[in-house]
Amino acid sequence: MNKSLLWRGLAIAAVVLLSVLSAYPLKDNLKLGLDLRGGIHLVLQVETEDAVRSETDKDLDRMVAELVDGGAAGATAERTGDNTFVIHGVGPQKDDDIDKTVEDFLVGWSWQRRGDDLAFRMTQVNLNEIRQLAVVQALETIRNRIDTFGVTEPVIQRQGERRIVVQLPGVDDPERVKALIKNTAFLEFRIVDYPFRGGAAASAEEIVANYGGSLPDHLEIKSQILRDDADQETGRLYYAVEKRNAITGRDLRNARPGLGNFNQPVVNFYLTHEGGIKFGEVTGANIDKGLAIVLDGNVVSAPNINGQIFDSGIIEGSFTQQEVEDLSTVLRSGALPAGITYLEERTVGPSLGQDSIRRGLRAGVLGFGLVVLAMMVYYKLSGINAVVALLLNIVLIFGALAYFGATLTLPGIAGIVLIIGMAVDANVLVFERIREELRKGRTVRSSIESGFGKALSTVLDANITTLIAALFLFQFGTGPIRGFAVTLSVGILASLFTALFVSRWIFDLLLSRRRKVERLSI
Repeated sequence: MNKSLLWRGLAIAAVVLLSVLSAYPLKDNLKLGLDLRGGIHLVLQVETEDAVRSETDKDLDRMVAELVDGGAAGATAERTGDNTFVIHGVGPQKDDDIDKTVEDFLVGWSWQRRGDDLAFRMTQVNLNEIRQLAVVQALETIRNRIDTFGVTEPVIQRQGERRIVVQLPGVDDPERVKALIKNTAFLEFRIVDYPFRGGAAASAEEIVANYGGSLPDHLEIKSQILRDDADQETGRLYYAVEKRNAITGRDLRNARPGLGNFNQPVVNFYLTHEGGIKFGEVTGANIDKGLAIVLDGNVVSAPNINGQIFDSGIIEGSFTQQEVEDLSTVLRSGALPAGITYLEERTVGPSLGQDSIRRGLRAGVLGFGLVVLAMMVYYKLSGINAVVALLLNIVLIFGALAYFGATLTLPGIAGIVLIIGMAVDANVLVFERIREELRKGRTVRSSIESGFGKALSTVLDANITTLIAALFLFQFGTGPIRGFAVTLSVGILASLFTALFVSRWIFDLLLSRRRKVERLSI
């Protein structure tokens, strides 16, 4: 055996050994997609205009505050669109000050004067950046929430400009997952101003009557929903709370589920250093008053402040253990920057996934058997060469999928079945070229060398064009389509290796054992 043949054989053995070691045991090393394992597939859309409106409101307030501090006491403002607002009551003498204020505090805005009004519009560059950041932040927030949820091997990825694909294998409770993802969980702590016992009243009218029929400007009314053991609403309590919050969820450092004094589920929260200082000042100045814990606009509970609180506390209410765990998760991961819309939802049961695996294996075995039979009947002993290459091809596919951590889906199994047929296509092209050369009267060695040489361009052309199509499917497709594209791409590369390298090596190995070969069984 010459050195070239030996080194090629060792290279083939190394590739096959690496594939076997990567894939074995297949059950532990090969990831299964939702359609095979069972789970939830969601396609979400980030409503980026929510983030634009929020940024506009923030910059509007900042601009008015700067103008008032600069002497324009009568300045008022209103938002006129998602990315526009108007400030009223500012005369032309303030134009220089306005230019400086916009330059210092409102980067990404343009403005023009309309009489005593100032019309502001967000620049397109700033608008695009806010939309982009909203999607990125939403993706990160959702990933944090799902990671804390405890899902094994979740898939959370961006698709297009505003969409996010979420795949959660092994999860069968879509409503809980959707609530966990979409919940804004905007947490506020506000001082209760209402003087009745416990700080609560049975109706909003009762609170307004207590203030002489008109609620003070610095107060607003918030309600607390009362529920029974079956989680049914039984009534509401109403509180007059300060509009200005003491702290918000942004001041939280951590949140964990825990148990209260009566072993009821509660959320233990821990504040940042700055949040703790701020909370200590507010609670120290309002001892014996109520502290309303407001979550997404509703009062969860309103305990009395018995002493100064600095860096930690508890959130208690009529929570179940699951609600406490989910609330802790949402508070830890932060608030979403914009609303979320569900565009697609699929739930696959594990039994359906197992049935898909059985049917896929059956199709694969049947396809493999028919291909082997066709090659053996038509190409006789040379067909064994193609069958060996086909077996190695399948080994390489599963080895590559396991090594690179790719996920096998039901369309992926279809891709493997397709590759079983395509894998021998290159062998057919080569073998037919060899037969043509043999019919011309050439020797076996010359026919084999010429057959591989002349078929090379055709084989590469056919497989590369298919590979390009597979790459486009991967780039622009979602879940199942991407699974098909991955297995198809891996299979094409494996079939090129086995048909052009392994198959040629087998022929060369057989020819090296005899000085002169008169006939080839093909």
